[in-house]
Amino acid sequence: MHIVAQTPRFVIRNFSPEEEKIYLSLFDDEEVTRHLPKRTRDENRRIFRDGLHDYAAGKVLGRWGIFNNGNEEFIGICLLRPYDGELNKIELGYVLGRNFWGKGIAGEMAQIMVAYAFTHTDATEIVGVTTLENVASQKVLQKAGLERLDNMIRDGEELAFFKLIKTVQ
Repeated sequence: MHIVAQTPRFVIRNFSPEEEKIYLSLFDDEEVTRHLPKRTRDENRRIFRDGLHDYAAGKVLGRWGIFNNGNEEFIGICLLRPYDGELNKIELGYVLGRNFWGKGIAGEMAQIMVAYAFTHTDATEIVGVTTLENVASQKVLQKAGLERLDNMIRDGEELAFFKLIKTVQ
């Protein structure tokens, strides 16, 4: 099992095929999905299975599971993907189960994913997008170093837009 990152509290790693059911269960909670694009169960299943193929292909970017480091309890998912087809711009996204909100996990994960993207890709920018109402996620992105810019429109919806430009060392 490929581990992307590990902290004292959680591990970010590839999903196994047997974890499809717990992955899909995350999207059963309407409060969790309130700020996500609306997808059917079949669409989420396809995304999960596409992720398994990406692991097999050795892709650096993808969608990973976040699990409790002590008992392997499923916390949520995080993802890094090209933004608008531009390989030098990487979008950070995540979804956590409701019982893990407000515990600092999202902020810690976001900082790790920003560092991972800048270390493992040629990305020069990390971006994040949230609904205007998702203030908690906006704070997470800002704690990870992303700056709020002008809102953007995606699929007809006005969204908050954040960006972090890689500093040259």
